[in-house]
Amino acid sequence: MPDRPAPARKPPALRPPYRAAWLVLAALCVVPAAQAFEPETYAIDPVHTRVLLAIDHAGFSKAMGTVSGSTGTLVFDRDDWASARLDVRVPLERLDLGDAKWNDAVRATNLLDTKRHPDAHFVSTKIEPADADHAKVCGDLTLRGVTKPLCMDVTFNALKRHPLPPFRRTAGFSATATLSRSAFGMSAWPSVIGDQVELRIEAEAERARNGTDAQQAPEPTEPPSSPETPVGSQPETPPETQPEPTP
Repeated sequence: MPDRPAPARKPPALRPPYRAAWLVLAALCVVPAAQAFEPETYAIDPVHTRVLLAIDHAGFSKAMGTVSGSTGTLVFDRDDWASARLDVRVPLERLDLGDAKWNDAVRATNLLDTKRHPDAHFVSTKIEPADADHAKVCGDLTLRGVTKPLCMDVTFNALKRHPLPPFRRTAGFSATATLSRSAFGMSAWPSVIGDQVELRIEAEAERARNGTDAQQAPEPTEPPSSPETPVGSQPETPPETQPEPTP
């Protein structure tokens, strides 16, 4: 009878210690790759984040004001815009239009009413990427106790280690948006103040060291650009009815 071929030899099974070593090695290779794609949490930098608004002034010009001191959190993955989440508060009592009387008039109850509603609050609900550096960020804006949808056109500027101490990884963005002030209950003085408010936002956010950094951003170190009048003394009339400031 012809000889039967010898059966193929099976590779030796890994002994339990070696099998465990292979599993550990595989885990070490997989876990860092998964973590590399997880979004990171950043804290809004209140010193280097500014909101600029422009609004028609009786058809003569655009009145402009800025707000500093915004705080909040940004969850962001550079390679996945759609997963980003933004929650930010803007302290409207810090609004500066370059004149103390104008500041008081805009903070009054018939306009921003900052005594009862000191902050504007924006929470993102949807991110629509346009390309690697641009996206439409839509969400809910709560202003003067009224919540309405708002979309911003956002440009990504940079994500890198900051060149100054404490050398934190920092993300930078620019954004624009437009809103109707009457939609938020501010319809006073329509012949003097326009309805459409143009917004421009320049924002920086630092990578949070831990969970508390993102929730409690540091207080701004810059002083307000103009002295603020106590809220209780805010006038209810527009600045035009008051004497012009002396040059």
